[in-house]
Amino acid sequence: MAEPMLKAQNALPQGEALVLGETRIDVLPMPRMTSLMPGPGHAALAKALRKHHGLDLPDPGGRVSSDEGECLWFGLGQYMLIGPAPSPLLAGAATLNEQSDAWTSVLLEGPLARQVLARLTPLDLRDASLPLGATARSEIAHMMGSLTRVGPEAFRLMVFRSMAQTLLHELKDTLEAVAARQAL
Repeated sequence: MAEPMLKAQNALPQGEALVLGETRIDVLPMPRMTSLMPGPGHAALAKALRKHHGLDLPDPGGRVSSDEGECLWFGLGQYMLIGPAPSPLLAGAATLNEQSDAWTSVLLEGPLARQVLARLTPLDLRDASLPLGATARSEIAHMMGSLTRVGPEAFRLMVFRSMAQTLLHELKDTLEAVAARQAL
């Protein structure tokens, strides 16, 4: 029997939310997301993920991507497969949990992105500490979330769906404040 088509929606209207100068906030479409939690050891999951999805298991704080999708380190003993439906053969190597409707995803991109995030998260956002492709679970404006550096000045933020409006409100207010200071 064919798997039904997944229709997860971001909790926010997708598309451009705010642009100030060259910095923008975009609400991203929600791809399929599956939590992968291996048992003791990660070798079986790493082998199955590579074989069935062409993805390596990321190191702690890392992200691995391909044309098919991506895999994020998502905490101790937890990974997030983003994009493809997980191969049923992964179930023998890890516990799988559908997460597509549990998260909201926003892209913050532009020259003011780090300054905005510096006011919302305790993470060290410098290149040496958060290089391209790095990911971290952290507080984002008093909400627990995930922050992934996806470009030189681009960060994907994910928080629980119930916090979507709060995240967008905090990002907009902070970007407006940072942009106003730059205009002085």
